[in-house]
Amino acid sequence: MKILVAGATGAIGKQLVPKLVARGHDVVGMTRSESKGDLVRALGASPVVADALDADAVARAVTTAEPHVIVHQLTALSSLSDLRHFDRTFALTNRLRTEGTDHLLSAGRAVGIERFVAQSYAGWTFAREGTPVKTEDDPLDARPADAMRETHDAIRYVEETVLGADWTTGIVLRYGGFYGPGTSLNGSGGETAEMIRKRKFPIVGGGAGVWSFVHVADAADATVEAIEHGERGIYNIVDDEPAPVAEWLPAIAEKLGAKPPYRVPRLVGRLLAGEAPTVMMTEVRGASNEKAKRVLGWQPKHPTWREAIAA
Repeated sequence: MKILVAGATGAIGKQLVPKLVARGHDVVGMTRSESKGDLVRALGASPVVADALDADAVARAVTTAEPHVIVHQLTALSSLSDLRHFDRTFALTNRLRTEGTDHLLSAGRAVGIERFVAQSYAGWTFAREGTPVKTEDDPLDARPADAMRETHDAIRYVEETVLGADWTTGIVLRYGGFYGPGTSLNGSGGETAEMIRKRKFPIVGGGAGVWSFVHVADAADATVEAIEHGERGIYNIVDDEPAPVAEWLPAIAEKLGAKPPYRVPRLVGRLLAGEAPTVMMTEVRGASNEKAKRVLGWQPKHPTWREAIAA
């Protein structure tokens, strides 16, 4: 198939494109800058340059590529150090989830794409009540924290818009927190790993918030399966072991050779870090990968974060 990957040079794009090429697909990598064209070629794809927030540029890129499938992996996160201002940190990514989604879908409809696969997120978006691990059938948070509302709305928008495109097969992949090469959490470096090493990532309150992770290579494998034979719908792409912060954070600190994280009361955490990180530390829910395994036939090669992050 001819596949256009928007966000081909991101953390998951760099894993996904070579896998698609290895499966015999003709891949076009959309990137915003000419300077990244060589990287797209090195990954095995043909580059096309377009600003995803420019509707005309996206239309030209898609018309030129004439893909059967569009894969939306666009984000714009240079740092996660300022989560106190959560929505401001994610502002550009949120535009890519709204305006960028609209532009790609519009251009895809004009050329008659067969599938549209979009990135979403599994974790803090779920309702903060009931079971600690959620499925795709469980509701999203009807009352997200104020500091996260715009980002939550953007995630909801991309999901509803893609699934509402009844002229194509719309697929939404809710990835867990990425770890591995090119991400902020890996054994050799990354922003989150360095924060843990420097003890700047404390456990807030009881650390009862449940997180789901996924190795970035496993996320790419699941994406390939969704592209090739996924049914319309939402899939949680996470590993087999959702875990509360109080469990995974000390374990990862140990694997990284760091001292145990500090513990701070919820009120202190809220004063120091803000509302969003406090909610993520204490209230969020994890995700089940049962549907992705059953429908996509996907099995993560890294079933747990425990060993894979350090490696």
